[in-house]
Amino acid sequence: MTPKLTVVRSGALTTVQDSGRRGHAHLGVPRSGAMDAPAMRLANRLLGNAPDAAVLETTLTGCALRPDRTVTVVVGGAPCPVTVDGRPVPWGAPVRVPAGAVLNAGAVTAGVRSYLAVAGGIAAEPVLGSRSTDLLSGLGPSPLCDGDVLPLGAPARQPALPGAAPWPAPPAELTLPLRLGPRADWFTPAALRTLTSATYRVSPHSNRIGLRTEGPPLERASTGELPSEGMVLGAVQVPPDGRPVVFLHDHPTTGGYPVIGVVAETALASAAQAAVGTPVRFTPG
Repeated sequence: MTPKLTVVRSGALTTVQDSGRRGHAHLGVPRSGAMDAPAMRLANRLLGNAPDAAVLETTLTGCALRPDRTVTVVVGGAPCPVTVDGRPVPWGAPVRVPAGAVLNAGAVTAGVRSYLAVAGGIAAEPVLGSRSTDLLSGLGPSPLCDGDVLPLGAPARQPALPGAAPWPAPPAELTLPLRLGPRADWFTPAALRTLTSATYRVSPHSNRIGLRTEGPPLERASTGELPSEGMVLGAVQVPPDGRPVVFLHDHPTTGGYPVIGVVAETALASAAQAAVGTPVRFTPG
């Protein structure tokens, strides 16, 4: 009989995520996947799972789950208090949860997204080769609700990492290396200087689709309209209000606002953990 987890408390936004759906952008399907992929991979390695085994990605308020048999879990990513039936247990390290006990990952104390990995992985039905929830297209499992039941896979036979591992701290300031183009010529020279010298802040309107910023608007040199064109992960699009938006994992695959530059993918895990109000600087890279 397949082991299962029952969702006792779903939290603000908890989704199933793995490494995402690569290679389908030409069909209008974004990659999706874990926003903080290094945190997902480390949590899985601590359990001996494959690095891209499906996990739960929580947002700000965590979640609570009850397994129907004894399981081993790791809660990592954004730090948060973790309890089993109300008793504190380690964050960022493997924890055994008895059958029927409630594992609670609480509200984050820093950062944005925690990752709850279970030995064997979350065995939701794959769609286009991935178990990830895509909030924009609606592909994959729906965001979790109280009472949902999640199937689990069989624990892997790979050796797990030792019980303790270093976890990166969420950023106090977010530095995003930026390569200008393809539409940098749609902006004034002053706007390009502002982009790489001003300090922006993470907007409360940020989500899995994009990291929105607050700060000085960027003046356009061209006031024309663009036909919709392809967008990539990390593209920095500038809507009519002039504030840069960094496209993240559930971004649309096309868009009609000019892209002033592209942030290196290696920096996006930090962007996933940048809380509202975090200072943001774009640097030539």
